[in-house]
Amino acid sequence: MTSAPLAARLRVPSGPLFFPVTAYGPDGSLDLDVYRTHVRHGVEAGAAAVFAACGTGEFHALSPEEFEACVRAAVQETAGRVPVVAGAGYGTALAVRYARLAERAGADGLLVLPPYLVVAAQEGLLKHYRAVAAATALPAIVYQRDNAVFTPETVVELARTEGIIGLKDGLGDLDLMQRIISAVRTEVPGDFLYFNGLPTAELTQLAYRALGVTLYSSAVFCFAPDMALAFHRALTTGDESTARRLLDGFYRPFVELRAQGRGYAVSLVKAGVRLRGLDVGEVRPPLHEPSEDHVKQLAQMLERGCALLEEDT
Repeated sequence: MTSAPLAARLRVPSGPLFFPVTAYGPDGSLDLDVYRTHVRHGVEAGAAAVFAACGTGEFHALSPEEFEACVRAAVQETAGRVPVVAGAGYGTALAVRYARLAERAGADGLLVLPPYLVVAAQEGLLKHYRAVAAATALPAIVYQRDNAVFTPETVVELARTEGIIGLKDGLGDLDLMQRIISAVRTEVPGDFLYFNGLPTAELTQLAYRALGVTLYSSAVFCFAPDMALAFHRALTTGDESTARRLLDGFYRPFVELRAQGRGYAVSLVKAGVRLRGLDVGEVRPPLHEPSEDHVKQLAQMLERGCALLEEDT
């Protein structure tokens, strides 16, 4: 665990937020050596933080023991250079257990995923996230998506909760996000953090940035860190021309390819990591691998993306 408060370290990121894939060997078992290499390469490439064993890292497919091993390996590889945030999820009891495993493994914070399966009322969601936040000393980021969608009033209460430092949005309702941000700004003055957590968040980040949301997850960083860094730099410097060229030439085609298969937000990213030379294995069921044709299309996109980057040099 690093000594500096997580919120302060995330507020003005020096680079993309890195969500590493989880590496498996040929027999499907966890391959921590390859995972460590993946994390190390990401940190060395310029990641501002490592979000270990979260959605892109197949949190759903990991046993508690594997989860703790991944978080500990990420903490060891980062060696305090950047913060490590770990996933936590399922029902309240299991989410608390995962939170405590993450704390034991040395994580700097938690990304609390939606509760498993149930569609709960706002009162129940609030109790759930407050219970997870109270279970450890780790600061928590709440992930809004799927069956965990909040009213502005609920987010105000989350922002008032000790230990909850931010909201990651994977829903994409900009009207709701504007109302949430306005309500929290009015009722809980301070530095509550907001993250764009949509799959391939770069595609929507110009719109989120207009709301004041500067933090975003980057799964593309897993397999094309140069692309992700160039886009992040363009946003940070106000170079909208470069940002739009990368959007038009790489990110939009990638998102259209990603939309052709269920679970491609993870499996296509993992295929991209393998295309760039690191064998992180296949995804675990119930996810499935992209088709051979889709992997070929991804390879072609990467070539075109590299050509776009060369135009800037």
